[in-house]
Amino acid sequence: MKNLLLMLMLVLAIAGCSRYGYVSLNYPTAPVAYLPEDVNSIAAVNRSLTREEDRDEKIVEAIITTEVAGSDRLASDESIKGVYDAILGLENVLLIIPATVKMYGTGTRELPELLDWNLVADICKTEGADALLVLETFDSNTDLLVSTATSQAAAILSTGSPVPALPGQIKMNVACYWRLYNPKTKLIIDQYQHNSYTSFDIQGGIIPPHALPETAYEAGRAYVERFLPSYYVVRRDLYKRTSGSAKHQFMAGYRRAEVANWQGAIEVWSELSDHGKRKTAGRACLNIAVANEVLGDTENALVWAKRSYEFYDDKLGRDYSKILLRRRNIEGF
Repeated sequence: MKNLLLMLMLVLAIAGCSRYGYVSLNYPTAPVAYLPEDVNSIAAVNRSLTREEDRDEKIVEAIITTEVAGSDRLASDESIKGVYDAILGLENVLLIIPATVKMYGTGTRELPELLDWNLVADICKTEGADALLVLETFDSNTDLLVSTATSQAAAILSTGSPVPALPGQIKMNVACYWRLYNPKTKLIIDQYQHNSYTSFDIQGGIIPPHALPETAYEAGRAYVERFLPSYYVVRRDLYKRTSGSAKHQFMAGYRRAEVANWQGAIEVWSELSDHGKRKTAGRACLNIAVANEVLGDTENALVWAKRSYEFYDDKLGRDYSKILLRRRNIEGF
């Protein structure tokens, strides 16, 4: 947590005439999945393609699900592109897209059997990769038919007859199943099924040509994000001002905080932390606590939060102390 400052997004809010301000912090959370340490390069292949002899069956499915026949064939490659771009966020990991490997699967949401491990090893050896990422299935559809039927049903109930109306918006769905093969251990490093949804405006019942590629691309990015840290936002309240003779000095500290000069704010508030007026001292201690957390010193933040309540009965300090104690129990800072 000492270098937490590098990962924080700080937003100091001004709440009009309120005596409170707040700062929002983004704290990192661990990735959902991890790559083995010896995996530095990954070959990615698309196995969701349909063989020529299976095209008729796929076209029937497309009609039923309001999918554009043949569109998945092109859009599935967009998912691979999404993986390629997103993996740049992983340190020391290279993605390789083989130019000559063409693989066929079910062409539907039905999951195929595992690839033969000898084939996995051959592809990785040829491409110089440590692992093989396979898009096992890719399937898309929209809710156009359902939305149209719902609109017609609503029109019949309200007017007694259907109206020639089409929905103004559709939801595009892309379902992907990914497997990450390790040729050395002959184990599946990761496997994950994911549904991506994106809404698009339509006119005259025509689905925008960019709807499916964009949704497919985001589906690829979503897979890689499992290996990246995510963040949760926390809000920390602090005081903007106090009353009496120290009000101008107190506000000077807050102004420093507004421009992210937290160390300078601490210097100002420290001079007021033992002020003769208990309310002012308690507020100064509370603000010093928040400033320390912003700077990554959570242990010192807890010390000052406790002091604001124990010495000066500041209720905000009491609540903040409990929050920091819970954080320490969970994260062990």
